[in-house]
Amino acid sequence: MFEPINALGGPLEPCSLDPLTGFYRDGSCQTGPDNPGVHAVCIYATKEFLAYSKAVGNDLSTPMPQYNFAGVKAGESWCLSGPRFAQAVEDGNAPHIFIHSTHKAMLQLVDLETLKKYALDL
Repeated sequence: MFEPINALGGPLEPCSLDPLTGFYRDGSCQTGPDNPGVHAVCIYATKEFLAYSKAVGNDLSTPMPQYNFAGVKAGESWCLSGPRFAQAVEDGNAPHIFIHSTHKAMLQLVDLETLKKYALDL
């Protein structure tokens, strides 16, 4: 794993413990070389974003009991794949994020000013 530092250079804060999120299912958007999807950005899910995400092939809202996944609901926080967030920015459909819970690895995909633009916790 990489050092647990957020996009602002401080300690990486938890994203969500209920539902339990993160590539490592530890509640944080910690990432590492074994996480090729770079699930490093902590989003605030809305109905609109979940519908957009499903439409572009990343269905976050449909439960998958076989993977112990209840599906993300509007109003919940979730560690989203970095490339998916970058795509949503490009498409004009990016969700709001919690920047203190977003790993600094996101800075390799999206610049800090863009992350700040969508941050709810600045």
